[in-house]
Amino acid sequence: MKNIRRLAFLILFFLVINSLSHADVRLPAIISDDMVLQQGGPVNVWGWADPGEEVKVAIAGSGSAKTVADKDGNWKLKLDAPPAGGPYQIEIAGKNTITVKNVLVGEVWLCSGQSNMGFLVREGQNAETEIAQANYPQIRLCTVEVATATQPQKDCTAGWSECAPETVANFSAAGYFFGRKLYQQLKVPIGLIRAAKGGSPVESWIAPDILASDPDYAPILQRHAQLVADYPSLLQEYQRQVAQWKQAVQQANAAGNQPPREPRLPFGPDHPLKLPGGMYNAMIMPITSFPIKGVIWYQGESNNGRAYQYRKLFPALIENWRSAWGEGDFPFLFVQIAPFKWHTPVTWAELREAQLMTLRSVPNTGMAVTTDIGDISNIHPKNKQDVGDRLALWALAKTYARDVVYSGPLYRKMKVEDNKIRLFFDYTDGGLVAKDGPLTEFTIAGSDKNFVDADAVIDGDTVLVSSDKIDLPVAVRFGWSNIPQPNFFNKAGLPASPFRTDDWPGVTMGSN
Repeated sequence: MKNIRRLAFLILFFLVINSLSHADVRLPAIISDDMVLQQGGPVNVWGWADPGEEVKVAIAGSGSAKTVADKDGNWKLKLDAPPAGGPYQIEIAGKNTITVKNVLVGEVWLCSGQSNMGFLVREGQNAETEIAQANYPQIRLCTVEVATATQPQKDCTAGWSECAPETVANFSAAGYFFGRKLYQQLKVPIGLIRAAKGGSPVESWIAPDILASDPDYAPILQRHAQLVADYPSLLQEYQRQVAQWKQAVQQANAAGNQPPREPRLPFGPDHPLKLPGGMYNAMIMPITSFPIKGVIWYQGESNNGRAYQYRKLFPALIENWRSAWGEGDFPFLFVQIAPFKWHTPVTWAELREAQLMTLRSVPNTGMAVTTDIGDISNIHPKNKQDVGDRLALWALAKTYARDVVYSGPLYRKMKVEDNKIRLFFDYTDGGLVAKDGPLTEFTIAGSDKNFVDADAVIDGDTVLVSSDKIDLPVAVRFGWSNIPQPNFFNKAGLPASPFRTDDWPGVTMGSN
């Protein structure tokens, strides 16, 4: 009997070993049924197999190619993308065969950032109607699940689906409305990949080696190192609070009173909002072999207290992602943060300025201004239709060469004329407009740097700014507050970006 059990054990052991030594060909999560491949360039197909295993990939309408997995089991192939449209089928064959079905070819955009990019269609303006009308099988939606890692990852958790009422409700509203506008104009399949996390600072999305290589970012890494050191004591304090809370709940229940709120577990060093580079490693790095057309980005609120640092961090992120994909300076379109009643002075104005500076200094970027569609009492404005449409205007004009107006007025230069300052603008398309009365939100200052409310008058494609309190003006600011609600537009109906003509030190200078 013992011999029989021993034999059975040996047979099971060798079966297990055999199954482990002959692993199936495997694909990353981003390559799956219902996906969209970027048209006009090579298609990357990659995955894992046994070391030395031959893998063949065939795409209907494109041909086939084969390779051999390296010593670590990695393999990758490039094939030409089929013509836009579909559906196509991809077959991956090694010791096993995988068939990826219902694949389209068109335009693929990554939608990333923090909570305003993660904000769902079902949470937004006219949600019920928008969801009911979202029957767009040629638009495909992919969500990368939130994760963090201390080292670059090879794969993530993600999945594609056709755009339909039952799928769009839980997708990024800004991303969906952007993609819908593109689809309506371009008439090709659109793939949208959401990788976003509410509350995330920009450094969560930048490769750790980039942060470590620049002394300017040392405070970011030092804060994390301090959290690592402090976390055991933070946990102990949390456990003490929980014990007290449980006693308080019992006492409240016995007395028929409202029980107190449960203590909140402190964020640990690996939390998505605390680990520099953590979401880049876990959510971006695994998809950098998947060709995209470009990125739309809505983030900045969590960096508003470090706006001067954002001037460098944000361009660093753009350069990092472009380098990681290796597709050149692909379009990077972003949303200038909306007005919100914040408790600190003008930090949001300085963050908007950092975003405007990025637009001016980094090639092939675009910026959607939102001063007229925000909600000063809600950090998550519900109108994401206009957000998506304004991002799409930049893409249509600059990426797809469509003849559309895509930006509101952007300050270009100033000229002092006696006791007035004349402001010059780009993107005055059709002329400048003051909606609902005289221009608002302009201030002016002399050499004492004290700003006062100003009179501002449109004069052709310029604006003349003055105040009877300032005889020798030297600087003008527009929309320079946390909650600007200006009425300055071009005739295409697009708002002007807030700006200042001076470079006097701001309140976030030195905050890092």
